[in-house]
Amino acid sequence: MSGPVAMALGPFAFEAIGFGYDGVSRKVQTPWADVQVAQSLNQQQWTGPTSEEISIKGVLFPAEFGGQSSLSGIVSAAMSGTPLMLVSGDQNEGLIHGTFTIQSVDEDRSFHDRRGTARRNSYTISLKRYADGDPAGFSLSDAIGSIVSPVVNLFG
Repeated sequence: MSGPVAMALGPFAFEAIGFGYDGVSRKVQTPWADVQVAQSLNQQQWTGPTSEEISIKGVLFPAEFGGQSSLSGIVSAAMSGTPLMLVSGDQNEGLIHGTFTIQSVDEDRSFHDRRGTARRNSYTISLKRYADGDPAGFSLSDAIGSIVSPVVNLFG
């Protein structure tokens, strides 16, 4: 490791030196539907959250500090369609943001050396919250059934 880890996307740790970041933005959409009412302003009904999107921006200097392999790993995870857990904080206090899919990775490589290797790589990783349901189809009713079933069998 190249320093304290401030955030991790799956197995990829954003460190103070190396694979770091310099900005995180978040967009949560929670739309309201207009309900027409006679002789009054339309009422609004909350329809629930529809999406949460996070963008992580940073700059790598691969020759000096490394980090390109982590970004390449994130691109590989994106190409394979692997949802990853996003966690921030430190070993004393962390925050689990949930599971996210990688929507895109934008890179802007510059300051190439004589071999064509970029000495600077700015990037943006766009994430979107993965649905709370388990990818294998595990649901709340399955969870309740798995808890209640053994209890019912005790009396059956």
